[in-house]
Amino acid sequence: MKTALENGQVLGAPSPYDAYDSADTQDFKPLTAEEVQKLRLQQPLLSIWRVVLAQIVVGSAVAALTWLFTGRVSAAWSAAYGGLAVVVPAALFARGLTSKATTVNSGTAVFGFLLWELVKIGLTIAMLYAAVWLVKDLSWPAMLVGLVVTMKVYWVVFAWRKVFHPVD
Repeated sequence: MKTALENGQVLGAPSPYDAYDSADTQDFKPLTAEEVQKLRLQQPLLSIWRVVLAQIVVGSAVAALTWLFTGRVSAAWSAAYGGLAVVVPAALFARGLTSKATTVNSGTAVFGFLLWELVKIGLTIAMLYAAVWLVKDLSWPAMLVGLVVTMKVYWVVFAWRKVFHPVD
């Protein structure tokens, strides 16, 4: 018969901390400064401004292709506006995250990330709402294609690491 201890653990039952006490963690060795430098060169940081630039290029390409395939300037403007509804908030987000105020310590970095993400989402919604008045002869399908394709640039970043992860 198993009995409970004062801390709530049952005698004979595995502890949730047993996984941390394996042989793998006992052989843990911290990295040297040279090993850390080598690891950083192999996996450099992502440049958020390169992602914004790629979104501008992709949004422009979608607008041009929309004009080429439909022959309608209004559809091209709609697709371009959909791309802008991603690029403008993303650029504002990038600017907010790279400001000195959000890089003071880890607490302000987390708060800054959440704040600027909220601003980004709110601005995107506001831009989509304003599209009815700002784009003459708005084509909703073209605008949504521009929006979605430009938004998917975030996923392309992972596929083309060497382009978006500059090595200094």
